[in-house]
Amino acid sequence: MKHFLLVLTGVAAFFIGKGQTVCPVIPLPVKAVKESGVFPMSAQTVICAGDASLQPLAVYLRGELQRRYQLPVTVGKKAGATTIYLKQSGKDTNVDAYTLIVNKKAITIAAAHREGIFNGIATLLQLSTAATSHGGVLTIDGWKITDAPQYAWRGLMLDESRFFFGKKKVLQLLDWMAFYKLNRFHWHLTDVPGWRLEIRRYPLLTTVGGIGNIVDSTAPAAYYTQEDIREIVAYAGLRNITVVPEIDMPGHAAAANRAYPAFDGGGTDRYPRFTFNPGREGTYQYLSDILTETAQLFPAGMIHLGGDEVTFGNAGWDSDTGITRLKQQHGLKDRKAVEDYFIQRMADTVLRLHNKVMAWDEIATATLPADSTIVCWWRHDKPEALAMALDKGYSVVLCPRLPFYFDFVQDSSHHIGRRWAKGAFNSLETVYNFSAAELPSVPGHASQVLGVQACIWTETVHNDNRLDFLLFPRISALAETAWTPADRKNFKGFTDRLKTQQQLYKQAGLYYFDIFNPGWHKESGKSADHYID
Repeated sequence: MKHFLLVLTGVAAFFIGKGQTVCPVIPLPVKAVKESGVFPMSAQTVICAGDASLQPLAVYLRGELQRRYQLPVTVGKKAGATTIYLKQSGKDTNVDAYTLIVNKKAITIAAAHREGIFNGIATLLQLSTAATSHGGVLTIDGWKITDAPQYAWRGLMLDESRFFFGKKKVLQLLDWMAFYKLNRFHWHLTDVPGWRLEIRRYPLLTTVGGIGNIVDSTAPAAYYTQEDIREIVAYAGLRNITVVPEIDMPGHAAAANRAYPAFDGGGTDRYPRFTFNPGREGTYQYLSDILTETAQLFPAGMIHLGGDEVTFGNAGWDSDTGITRLKQQHGLKDRKAVEDYFIQRMADTVLRLHNKVMAWDEIATATLPADSTIVCWWRHDKPEALAMALDKGYSVVLCPRLPFYFDFVQDSSHHIGRRWAKGAFNSLETVYNFSAAELPSVPGHASQVLGVQACIWTETVHNDNRLDFLLFPRISALAETAWTPADRKNFKGFTDRLKTQQQLYKQAGLYYFDIFNPGWHKESGKSADHYID
């Protein structure tokens, strides 16, 4: 994000009804009361962290104020002419809960946990975008905010196998996630087009498997080194974002199989080299080695194993002698049983690494430990998969294609991207109006629903502008759907607040879709011949 303008005309507050001022923050806080008076933030302002563990957050806030407004506030132990206090106190069981009080003397952000302090900082930074500036003083309106999200998991998935964006763009995306209090970055790093994660024990995964993308199968190898990964994970961690890596298996394995064909389980004419081979014992050690290095790079405490769409390329399993032998030894009656056996073995590896197992909803048929398994329900047309996962006691992240696949078009005038039956697409309003309570299998299992997540698959994304266009402003609707209780949500009120946000997009140089002026940025990109998630 580039520097924000210091004055946003006409966006300091919005009014609905007589005398009721609506907080200009996305996602909308649970409770926000407008207070009299304003806080004058200046070079004389001091950020005081009440505990040494909060010092990195104080430094982060100082850096953001400097970056956005060239405002040289300081971090210190003693109060200044005006002071921002970060205080860790209380015993709230919701780690993301916080209170924020802004008055003429001080700003106080208080929470029981570090995550809550960060969320309070994010809200303060959004309030600052509605402030006015004069003579080196940023004037922030008074507010008393008590807030906590409805979901602990507020996620975004980025597919970089099909198109590699690189570190600069990913860091920018993490900044916007933090701005909107999104806290899970699901990173799809391996798939058919390319392998994007350096594994030192198997260097060909990147030097050979990293060659190509969805546009050009001969593009030079592009991937993240382990040093890149550590930098990005640390950057995300400071912003209260957990990075969850996905190593897709046993399908979507073509890039890996180009590099190490000994573990190739075959495919089809349309999807060659699509699977790892579950009938070769060496496959399990090979993948265990990969998962071990992955776990060392990502402290998330969970690894996503993919597990989706294996049927696209596993027909060759029926004629593979090793797989035939495996079926006989373990009484596996068909390819689906072989798939479940494979997932269960690789899940055992993940569990031995002291990580939880995460995967797409096809794994609901496997037998896995309920307290260590997270299922991503993505097939909106397969509600039975969600019901099965919940009935088995698995935790669930809701990311159904409709409305959370952001590679779907977002406006009736758009033609590049996906649509579903009868032309269904994912507009800003459908993202905003999603409610888990309307899913038939959720009542009675609400405690198993960790949260929601949007996914950006990149078949039609061939540059940064196209990514921006698909993501903004739908990322803001995702944020409010993940955070704000249904009884506080109102699409009209949301779009009023969004007008401010779109000014920020413009200032940041994003190629966003303007819902108020759809012709502002033209749809660009190239339609895909087919989609494979």
